[in-house]
Amino acid sequence: MVPSLFIGHGSPYLSVQQNEYSTFLSLLGKRYNPKAIVIFSAHWESEILTLTYTDDVLETVYDYYGFPEEMYKIKYPANGSTEIAKNLEIRFKKFGIKTKREERRGLDHGSWVALRHMFPKADIPVIQLSVHPFLSPKEQYTIGKALQGLGDEDILVIGSGTTVHNFKWFFPDATEPIKEAVEFDNWIIEHVQKRDIDSLDRYLQLAPHAQLAVPRPEHFVPIFIALGRGDENKEPVVLNQTYDFGAMSNLCMEF
Repeated sequence: MVPSLFIGHGSPYLSVQQNEYSTFLSLLGKRYNPKAIVIFSAHWESEILTLTYTDDVLETVYDYYGFPEEMYKIKYPANGSTEIAKNLEIRFKKFGIKTKREERRGLDHGSWVALRHMFPKADIPVIQLSVHPFLSPKEQYTIGKALQGLGDEDILVIGSGTTVHNFKWFFPDATEPIKEAVEFDNWIIEHVQKRDIDSLDRYLQLAPHAQLAVPRPEHFVPIFIALGRGDENKEPVVLNQTYDFGAMSNLCMEF
């Protein structure tokens, strides 16, 4: 049985970095042996929940600009799985959640950057799913609940995003995180661990510095999907709470 995870996927630079966080991701991947990975990426938005649908090798998508040339040569040649994708469609349908197939799209950096460190052999089938950033946290949680039981099938569900993601809070020379970012994450952690979905649904009104920490929710909402998929009898665990550039959160949690 495998849990579900929320992973702070970091900046695209993480793809070529060997640092404390990349080491953490490498060690984290060694804890699990999934037969497939289902990953919701903050970098794929759609109003209808969309999933990759192919058995072929998924293209490595470079959805960023102005980075070093080496970052456009990296390949993460994981295969997809139509069998697992069909399984997901059935589960979502039971919850009244509409889905759409995408047969050509590959893995964007919201998926492959972290997976490259966690599962470097790229030998585990991957299904990437989109997020609808403007659904409420409760609705995101329901998407996750539709996937409960996948852990018993050794299918790893990952929500890939960043809890604090504001380019106005970008301090390249910072050696410590700013207190506002930490205070926001601490509030989120507290209420996630309580599974207090009512308060989480009102995070913009209740969480400290929420409007600054989450100026747009696409990176934030995958945490609620991962929480919904998690074991309701287990307290969510903080696996990592570090920050890049003073405020970009690398919060990772296991559910």
